[in-house]
Amino acid sequence: MDLFPLPAHFSREAERLRAAGIGTWHQLAALDQDALVRIGRGGGASEARLIRLRGQARLVVALDLLPADAALLLHAGIATARGLANADPHRLLQQINRLQRQLIGRSAVLLELSTLRRWMRQAAALEASRPTN
Repeated sequence: MDLFPLPAHFSREAERLRAAGIGTWHQLAALDQDALVRIGRGGGASEARLIRLRGQARLVVALDLLPADAALLLHAGIATARGLANADPHRLLQQINRLQRQLIGRSAVLLELSTLRRWMRQAAALEASRPTN
């Protein structure tokens, strides 16, 4: 899935990612910390924003989410599949819907519990399939 266009407030980060040849959510999700530092260096891109975008990319890739849905989860404090799998669905739904209303207004199409539970099942299945150390 194409990474671009990113929201306008990520314009510097988008410019640096393009220059580094990163054009998909999969490519961004695969970057390590050193790569993010190199990409951000010298171009005015914020390392913190690049880390946030990578977190969003990892949710997009791991759970097959739309970028906007992954961004909502991040804003609600869910940064990993494990965090989503272990979250309280009703509390998280309330938090996400409150956030949507704050960002978009009363006309926001709110997330449904059934959708959130589906994401949580996907996250739990992903976590269960990972080897334990």
